[in-house]
Amino acid sequence: MQCGILPLYIDGKFVISGHTFDNINPVNGETISLISEANEVQVASAVKAARSAVEGEWGDFSPAERALYLRKIADGIEARFEEFVAAEVADTGRPVYLARTLDVPRAIANFRTFADITASFVGESCETKLADGHLLNYTVRKPLGVIAVISPWNLPILLFSWKVAPALAAGNAVVCKPSEETPSSATLLAEVIDSVGLPKGVFNLIHGRGATTGAYLTTHPDIDAVSFTGSSKTGSTIMKTVADDVKEVSFELGGKNAAVVFADADFDAAVEGVLKSSFYNSGQVCMCSERVYVHESIFERFVEALKEKTEALSLNLPDAEGVNLGPLVSFAHREKVLGYFKLAEQEGANVITGGKVPTFGDERDKGAFVLPTIWTGLSDDARVINEEIFGPCCHIAPFRDDDEVLKRVNNSDYGLDCSIWTTDLSRAHRFSRKVHVGIVWVNTWYSRDLRTPFGGAKRSGLGREGGIFSLNTYSEITNVCVKF
Repeated sequence: MQCGILPLYIDGKFVISGHTFDNINPVNGETISLISEANEVQVASAVKAARSAVEGEWGDFSPAERALYLRKIADGIEARFEEFVAAEVADTGRPVYLARTLDVPRAIANFRTFADITASFVGESCETKLADGHLLNYTVRKPLGVIAVISPWNLPILLFSWKVAPALAAGNAVVCKPSEETPSSATLLAEVIDSVGLPKGVFNLIHGRGATTGAYLTTHPDIDAVSFTGSSKTGSTIMKTVADDVKEVSFELGGKNAAVVFADADFDAAVEGVLKSSFYNSGQVCMCSERVYVHESIFERFVEALKEKTEALSLNLPDAEGVNLGPLVSFAHREKVLGYFKLAEQEGANVITGGKVPTFGDERDKGAFVLPTIWTGLSDDARVINEEIFGPCCHIAPFRDDDEVLKRVNNSDYGLDCSIWTTDLSRAHRFSRKVHVGIVWVNTWYSRDLRTPFGGAKRSGLGREGGIFSLNTYSEITNVCVKF
């Protein structure tokens, strides 16, 4: 990062583009740095470099050799741990403890996990007996080629590395565009990758806005696949863009996730779980619970308990002692969230707590803060119940029985995740099988084993990532059939 400008990284070289824009700190509205914005020519150069790499020496690397580089990258992140923490905090305003315990450790784990998986993976084979001989079938996984990686702003380095690591592990070259809201940690990663000597062109970083730089990337004819995490609307646009060439896509899109608290749940654990699933990272996680259904026998008690816990949360500066929540990622996003706060009241919601911008009487008043918010009283057809808000808010509704709440949970255009709280293991298994989502958590939320599949149903995405599922996503799988 030179001269306060975040550069591009193309074909093994850092490049300052001719046009820049401001990177704004959401805590106080001040400019952190300037961001180089890649133009169409620079995007094309990055794609060309990636193509040369995947068709050159990188294409001849064995899985074990690729894994060695992934481990070096993980070590490089670890060696600059506090720099990555600082970059995440500056861009997002998130609490320091969150960056230290989630974002940066997960980035390191992503590279190490996929290094281990690709180095130890054993392919499949089978034999078939014929009347005049035998068939031996075996599976070969080959790189797709050049992958366009477009990552979001809510968990910048975590989700960026979640895509880059398996794409490289599978032997692809990547052209990456992080969100224009959170470019700093991706630029640090480019520095790490440069320092470990990854062959030039294998990893390329371009900065810019989605409507321009992102569009240049997804419409480039020499891209073989697109991996995208973001809004369902943008995912739909990308799908239409690549449809004519039938290019591979991997999408993790929006969510309007449900939490279900049954009457037999461990009450205190359920309250703590829903508190976390609704307000973690100021509600800016695609898996957050914006719809909460609580059995009618414990509904009023639950609402009061969650209200008390919510009002005790600390909204503060990232390094403040005891801080729970930071600001939203940008002032533009705050306006979107506040628009839904206003809409909720127009639709007849009871505001249990929050619903507005806090006043602190200090520098935090210059930041993009909103109060964590709970509503009740809305009907299931309200827009606030059906549209993703992506802020620190949830609506709590009562239900009577399992069949009723199952229908209400499934009555959504989205299907990313659902968390259920019950001490009845049989109920948990039955309910989990019938929920139309990619992941169900039982008596927990956001617990992850990186070897397991992750992804959404319906408008929440296409494909699965995690463990071998990621290698499948980023590979062309070929069956070789030999008669002998």
